[in-house]
Amino acid sequence: FLSTLYLSAFTFGGGYVIVTLMRKKFVGQLHWIEEDEMLDLIAIAQSAPGAIAVNGAIVVGYKIAGLLGVFVAVIGTIIPPFTIISLISVIYEIIKTNTVVALMLQGMQAGVGAVIASVCFEMGAGILKEKTIIYPVIMVGSFVANYIFNVNIVIVILSCIGIGLISAFIKTKGSEQS
Repeated sequence: FLSTLYLSAFTFGGGYVIVTLMRKKFVGQLHWIEEDEMLDLIAIAQSAPGAIAVNGAIVVGYKIAGLLGVFVAVIGTIIPPFTIISLISVIYEIIKTNTVVALMLQGMQAGVGAVIASVCFEMGAGILKEKTIIYPVIMVGSFVANYIFNVNIVIVILSCIGIGLISAFIKTKGSEQS
């Protein structure tokens, strides 16, 4: 509860920013999950509907303590943004034209961009360490499809799921024959 509460309270800029903090906390400090599991967690959290922070908390909570872990992790994750948004909505009319607040938010946007880039590079480097060519091909193909050809992200994700299923099926068949 305290880990997800802390992460959620100090994550500004959207769901992808929490990925770096979750990785540092759950993989690096607490050793609750392995690096490979973190990559799976992010894939699941991103693919499922809803906020990445909540989806990530669901996966980690379930791995650590089952359904009770899910409940505790989700409550810890939703309390800070719920509280902050509630307070901001009360004073929004006062702060919406404040220059200091506007500049602070612009600075936070720049920091968020840097954190998201860091997550992409760290996770991409971890995937590239695998001894297979399919992962870099999927990464580049997904980027090109979405960024250059504007293919809907849902189609990209579903395609990657299909490729992953086919890859797993081929691996399973190969290990059965060995």
